[in-house]
Amino acid sequence: MRTSFPFDGLRFAFGTLTVLPVRVHRWDRGAARGGMLAAAAVGLVVGALAAALGTVLLFLGAGPLLAAVGAVAVPAALTRGLHLDGLADTADGLGSGKPAADALRIMKQSDIGPFGVLTLVLVLLAQVAVLAQLFGDSWARGAAAAVTSAVAARLALTLAARTGVPAARPEGLGAAVAGVVPVPGALAVTALCTAAAAGWGTALGAHGGWRAAAAVLLALAAAELLLRRCVRRFGGITGDVFGALAETAATTALVVLAFAP
Repeated sequence: MRTSFPFDGLRFAFGTLTVLPVRVHRWDRGAARGGMLAAAAVGLVVGALAAALGTVLLFLGAGPLLAAVGAVAVPAALTRGLHLDGLADTADGLGSGKPAADALRIMKQSDIGPFGVLTLVLVLLAQVAVLAQLFGDSWARGAAAAVTSAVAARLALTLAARTGVPAARPEGLGAAVAGVVPVPGALAVTALCTAAAAGWGTALGAHGGWRAAAAVLLALAAAELLLRRCVRRFGGITGDVFGALAETAATTALVVLAFAP
C-alpha cells in the first residue's frame, strides 16, 4: 500500500467531504487514510465559514435566529446536503425493521421515508435552536460553537474509518475508507482536536475550555453508539452512515454547549 503524501490526504478530504473545487489525484487507500486523518481540518474550515456567516449576519443587524440559520446552512451547502441525506437514509434503514440487505436497499432509494423526515426536522431544529441561543448570548459563543460542532462532526468520521470497522457494501465511500485509519492515529487526532477545542474554548470564559472539550468527547461518544448500532444492523458502514455520524456528532456537540452558562 502506498503511503499518502500530506497534500494527497488533504485533497482527498476536501474533495470527498466538501464541494470546494479541489482536484483529487489519488483514490487509493493510502490517500484515503490521509484524507480521513485530515477530516477534522475540513471541519475547521467548514466551521470557520459557518461562524463567519453567522457573525456577519449579526453585525449587519440580523437577529440571532437568522444568524443561526445561516450558520447551519453553510455546512449543508458545502456538502450538497449529503450528510443530511445520509442521516435521513440511515434513519429510514434503522427504522425499517428489515433484514440488513433490505435495509441497505431502502437507504439507496432516492425518496425519504417518515423516519428520515422526522429525524431531519428534529436535528435541524436542535442545531438552529442552540446556535440561536448562543449567538443571542454573544457572537463569540455562537462562532465557537459552530466551529466546535463542525470539527467534532468530521472527527467522528476519522474514528469511524478506523481499523476493525467493516464496510457494509463492496462499493461506495464506505468501502473506500473502511478500516484505513490505524487506531493509534485516530486516537492521536482525537486528542489533538480535543486539546484545540479546549484552547479556543478558554476565550469564552473561565470554564469554556473544558466545556468545549466535553462537547467534542460527548459528540464522539454519541457517534460511536450510532456507529456500533449501524455495524450490527447493516454489517458495516456506508456513505450514508458517515453522513449520519457527522450530523449526530455536530448536533450532540451543540446540545452540550447549550447548557453552558
